[in-house]
Amino acid sequence: MTEPLPSKAQLRRSLRARRVELSRADPDAARRAADVLPLEDLPAFASFAGYYALGAELDPSPLIRRLSDLGGLFALPVCEGPDTPLIFRLWDDRDRPVPDAMGVPAPPPHAPEVHPDLVIVPLVGFDRRGGRLGQGGGHYDRTLEALRAHKPVFALGLAFAGQEVPDLDLEPHDQRLDAILTENGYIPVERP
Repeated sequence: MTEPLPSKAQLRRSLRARRVELSRADPDAARRAADVLPLEDLPAFASFAGYYALGAELDPSPLIRRLSDLGGLFALPVCEGPDTPLIFRLWDDRDRPVPDAMGVPAPPPHAPEVHPDLVIVPLVGFDRRGGRLGQGGGHYDRTLEALRAHKPVFALGLAFAGQEVPDLDLEPHDQRLDAILTENGYIPVERP
């Protein structure tokens, strides 16, 4: 008899605990991930978005520095409400971050809004088909859907290699990643 698949909530709990263990065991993973990114595999971009790492999320700072060196404008997400897509505002390190609607540090309201060409996406779990398990609020699914309705947007998942799962059960609204970057390498996603 086969074991029933865990629910998304159960899988999320398990992967969050794993992510905490991975972050404690490998504090240098974020730098190694940034170092192994093959820049030639990325599409051209004028602007890109990162995220403010919360808890044990893999810190995107080394990757952001590497991408900034290419000359792209850097933005951070801003949540304006629980069921809305994120918006992105340019980040100027002279500004003081302000908490957004979810309490996450974000650029202030006067920062210009941009529609990034490349989005570094945090995650709880991923599979090699570009499936992503997020925090459960649907913010990045709504955001990527809204951005992709206007232009191509490359979604780069950033995670510890140990956050990989064999196969995520995706729903129609789930937005796939275009690639995943871990401390062990770059995983391009083949489109069906």
